[in-house]
Amino acid sequence: MLDASFRPVIDVILRWPARILSRYGIGANSITIIGGIMGISAFVLICFGFYQSALAFIVLNRLADGMDGAVARENGSTDLGGYLDIVFDFLFYALIPFGFAIANPDHSLAAAFLIFTFIGTASSFLAFAVIAAKRGMISERRGRKSFYFLGGLTEGAETFGFLVVICLFPGWFNWLALGFGIMCLITTVTRILIAVDAFNDAFN
Repeated sequence: MLDASFRPVIDVILRWPARILSRYGIGANSITIIGGIMGISAFVLICFGFYQSALAFIVLNRLADGMDGAVARENGSTDLGGYLDIVFDFLFYALIPFGFAIANPDHSLAAAFLIFTFIGTASSFLAFAVIAAKRGMISERRGRKSFYFLGGLTEGAETFGFLVVICLFPGWFNWLALGFGIMCLITTVTRILIAVDAFNDAFN
């Protein structure tokens, strides 16, 4: 929901460091992989109950996620880069609630519900992108991307905010996961409705 508003500001902030990294030969794919390592580190720390320490690695993961795109815009984006970026993103989003379930079995049901709703947002997002690419649809409201980005109530900014809150207040995880999961379900339903409207010729 907030990504389109934040994107122009983020692009300006990341442009200068992206140019420096490009000048020293650091590619977008390398940054994506480093971000993935930061995400796995956050997962391991959460498993052992070090929630606040994990938060630092979550921030680094999200920073890398923004930086790899900025570097790709400097050097030219690639299909492999776009693929790695989205795969690592969704694995990261699933790992964090999984870590909470490992750290505290009382969180398992809420974590499972949250991962289920993440699957809803991910599948409705990616399925739309596949059909949009087939039809030549484009959107740059969230900057230049490797494929069509469909918005919703819970996008990157909202998810990052949620991850920050659960790391700061892990004792509230069950209720926070329930609330955010419901928001993800709303996102999934609205994306399906948008797809029905956009691709309604399939019913003819």
